[in-house]
Amino acid sequence: MVLAKQMSTASVTNPPELKLQPVLSQKSTRKKKIWVDLDNSPHVPFFRPILQELAERGYEVLVTARDAYQVRELLEYYGVSARIVGKHYGKHTVWKALGTCWRVLSLIPLVRKERPDLAICHGSRGLVLASMLLRIPSVVIMDYEFSTLTPFINPTYRMLPDIVPNDAMGTGSKIIKYPGIKEDVYLSTFHPDQTLRERLSVPADDLLITVRPPATEAHYHNPEAEKLLAAALQRFIQEPNTTILLLPRNKRQESELRSAWADGIVSRKIIIPVHAEDGLNLIWNSDFVISGGGTMNREAAAMGVPVYSIFRGKIGAVDHYLAEQGRLVLLETSEDVSTKIKVARRERRQQKFDGKPSPALETIVRNVVSIVESRTPASQLNSN
Repeated sequence: MVLAKQMSTASVTNPPELKLQPVLSQKSTRKKKIWVDLDNSPHVPFFRPILQELAERGYEVLVTARDAYQVRELLEYYGVSARIVGKHYGKHTVWKALGTCWRVLSLIPLVRKERPDLAICHGSRGLVLASMLLRIPSVVIMDYEFSTLTPFINPTYRMLPDIVPNDAMGTGSKIIKYPGIKEDVYLSTFHPDQTLRERLSVPADDLLITVRPPATEAHYHNPEAEKLLAAALQRFIQEPNTTILLLPRNKRQESELRSAWADGIVSRKIIIPVHAEDGLNLIWNSDFVISGGGTMNREAAAMGVPVYSIFRGKIGAVDHYLAEQGRLVLLETSEDVSTKIKVARRERRQQKFDGKPSPALETIVRNVVSIVESRTPASQLNSN
């Protein structure tokens, strides 16, 4: 999930504000507390329905967040209250490590005071290390087996999609599973906005392509992805009746792209939005998506929108699964950009997003509740 930006936000309707006050039954005698840490942009929409479900079951929820990758803007957009702790410290390994340690030192006094019964995240190194030092049981939800946590620091549990092999995550943690993919958790509540193109000043007859650059500061980044990005932009900037919606990951990347593609931006063949906009709506209103980011790729695949991946790191089990199903096309060379991308307007089906909790959401919440209530052994937790 990416919170992109748009030309005007006057008519944007945000999701209702998330209420995290617990709803307690008369039999409840103690409010157990769950700590959730959000340190990357996809974590905000992913955890929002989980937070709501936990609050409705009577749990008090402590939410912390890192000021990086538009997390702060997403918190505001989705109405999630969180305590901001730490920021992004750059792409160099040494600074990343020092930044993680500094964030852990900042988290510890806050979390110690709050005394949570369980800690949950989607790959937050800060949460895992702080939880271990404070002896708080932790659950790390993961869907990419090649992401790295702090060496020799393991969460109590790792929760994975069914399609990720258990042995792909190494040892040191108990493995539990959930059905589907993480994007299923929040997609059911999505409401398409048919006015988005007009707000972005995209000509009604233009083919709209949403393009997400690779995460150049991530540890798994492969520079080949940047060559594929350049090839894609070069190809479609020359196509008539085509608009490219380009979604930089941060200010630094935006500055670099504005400099490199200044002519296309001036001519409005390329639009870089300037205000808040829901990434799911950007995907839904696009004819196809080209992305170097795993979450946007999987969101498009889950919505049935044609999507082409320029990610050139190690391909995880989830993306292999989607590619085998024909829901995601992996681009490996500049020639693939020319030959594999099908240029066609997409017929937008009236897909139903009924708002009902998905099996993925229900299973994740059920497993979290089982752990926090009784520290149920992983072997007894449900995966469907």
